[in-house]
Amino acid sequence: MSMIYCKRCVLPNTKPGLKIYGDGICSACRSVEIKHTIDWKEREKKLHAICDQVRGSNGNGYECIVPVSGGKDSAYQAYTMSKKYNLRVLCINVTAHLQTYEGIHNLNAMVENMDVDLIKINVRPSIQQKIRRYALFETGNPNYAEHHVVFAGVARAALYYGAPLVVWGEDIATEFGGVVADSVKDDGSAEDLINNDLFMDLDFNKFVEGRIDEGGLFFYNHPDKEEFFNKKIKSIYLGYYHWWDGKKHYELVKDYGFMSRREGPLSGNILDYDNIDEKLCELHIWLKFMKFGFWRPTDQCCYQIWNGRMERDEAVSIVLNKQYEFPYEYLPEFLEYHEITENQFFELESKFRNKDIWHKKNGKWRLINEVK
Repeated sequence: MSMIYCKRCVLPNTKPGLKIYGDGICSACRSVEIKHTIDWKEREKKLHAICDQVRGSNGNGYECIVPVSGGKDSAYQAYTMSKKYNLRVLCINVTAHLQTYEGIHNLNAMVENMDVDLIKINVRPSIQQKIRRYALFETGNPNYAEHHVVFAGVARAALYYGAPLVVWGEDIATEFGGVVADSVKDDGSAEDLINNDLFMDLDFNKFVEGRIDEGGLFFYNHPDKEEFFNKKIKSIYLGYYHWWDGKKHYELVKDYGFMSRREGPLSGNILDYDNIDEKLCELHIWLKFMKFGFWRPTDQCCYQIWNGRMERDEAVSIVLNKQYEFPYEYLPEFLEYHEITENQFFELESKFRNKDIWHKKNGKWRLINEVK
């Protein structure tokens, strides 16, 4: 398979769900074109109407559930729903396996400075660790189970507290050119969240069957959609109603105590305020680089292009300069958590490296077709 890159951004055709059309423009850039035609004031009016409808509908209870991670975007969601739309917000944090100093600080700052309630869900470390290890060795996607925990845990909290509205961030398919569900197109519904691009080609129940005790999977199993329907709980993407821009979110939540990474951007990154709340994700994303030929620098540069802060030529230069930087910062913690050696990790790197897009050049692994 030959890697082909979008002529407007720097995404390659190896990204699952992405299409590059005959004119050389990718589906993610087409989504950005569509966003420029949207009447965002009208969308905001629709969100106001939803909030007016749910306000007071749960007695003295919470009116809105917001999933939060300790990152800039979820802090923006909490701010928007509690301060702008004046709903009684309950934030739900499915606690990361290994939180960073910044992630812990930013969660605490959000609670204190935005004056919102927060509940943390901690799943059993032994089960989480076991599932991550299976996923790492078998799929090269150790974060696979975390998405299940976040989606299912938040859904169970909404049911338990009877909150009529759950507000997620952006739809990754819309933002990154994947397969957008019809429900999202119509009204920004997140009801099909559990079926999005993060879970392609892998059935979770089959994955854990026979090796994980079902009694420990309560927060991994998403409630039936019928329960949401019966309790009239609506799930939406805030990104459907507000233009999604992480840089602007960061600038806003800084006023509420949000801090960027103290030591600057991680290896391979160009931003010091993005994906800084936990320690194990960078190596997970590095394995994505092995499979698909792109990772953090490509993702971050594309966001800058789509939001008018970077030209493609600059993005190409940055990606070429940054993409081979190995994320060493949290490697010791990653190895210890998954109970593997450094040699075992690099064996996994080799196992999941897509030889159709990689080759050895002067003794080093390099992409056959680099962006240009």
